[in-house]
Amino acid sequence: MVRETELSPDDFIYPIFVVEGRGVRRPIPSMPGILNLSIDQAVEEARHAKSAGIPAVILFGIPAHKDARATAAYDSQGVIPRAIQAIKEVLPDLQLVADVCLCEYTDHGHCGLIQGQEVHNDSTLPLLAQAAVAYARAGADIIAPSDMMDGRVAAIRKALDEARFESLPILSYAAKYASGFYGPFREAAQSTPQFGDRRGYQMDPANVREALKEVAQDLQEGADMVMVKPALAYLDVIRRVKEQVNVPVAAYNVSGEYSMVKAAAQNGWVDYDRVMLEILVAIKRAGADLILTYHALDAAKLLS
Repeated sequence: MVRETELSPDDFIYPIFVVEGRGVRRPIPSMPGILNLSIDQAVEEARHAKSAGIPAVILFGIPAHKDARATAAYDSQGVIPRAIQAIKEVLPDLQLVADVCLCEYTDHGHCGLIQGQEVHNDSTLPLLAQAAVAYARAGADIIAPSDMMDGRVAAIRKALDEARFESLPILSYAAKYASGFYGPFREAAQSTPQFGDRRGYQMDPANVREALKEVAQDLQEGADMVMVKPALAYLDVIRRVKEQVNVPVAAYNVSGEYSMVKAAAQNGWVDYDRVMLEILVAIKRAGADLILTYHALDAAKLLS
């Protein structure tokens, strides 16, 4: 009766990794319970999410071919546009969030185009915009740029408006930190940088005021929702962002956070269900309206 924070499957967005092929259900060793799925299997995974009461999934694509210009990222017949169409055909009411980034599609693993040994911000923006429009045309409900290039929200908003998707919302990864918690995701998405790292365009984990600046800039450029990533080690950032903005705030409970709990539970060191729900409640208590989490299916079953 006096509980202050309520957790529900309605709070979750479930990530799905989509690969080429058919009948593919390939385990990701560093993420127990999470799979690389071909489009037909992604449809079934999305069906499980919808049946569990989860209102949305976010799709990440792993193409068969990668190149320096990430051409598969904005191919209208790429793995994500086809996955969106296939899921929408059978689950029209499930909200589909399309992650927009180049890292899964480049042969060098960085989130933008490379000039010399540097990621070139401005030349990357048109490609991100093309990808956003391709996903919109396929039927995506929300566009979620995660690349952390400066100005990408404005570029995507302009491109969507010109393509007559004026009402399609943008969920910006506004405060995305250069974190060590992303390791398992990079195995899942085959997106580990081939040289250097991403600290040139992702945020310093020591900074909070910078996060507020990034959030304000993305909202000014047209973002409808903002995200903090990672979540568990950045609960203070979630709270500060929530206090600053009047739009929905999302938090990404990332792969490393998930895998640590799974590994500890497999070793009998923690009670998986109890710790998982405690973490998710903490993220919501900090101020997150939406939680992207690999725990979504497990948590939804317990909360139903």
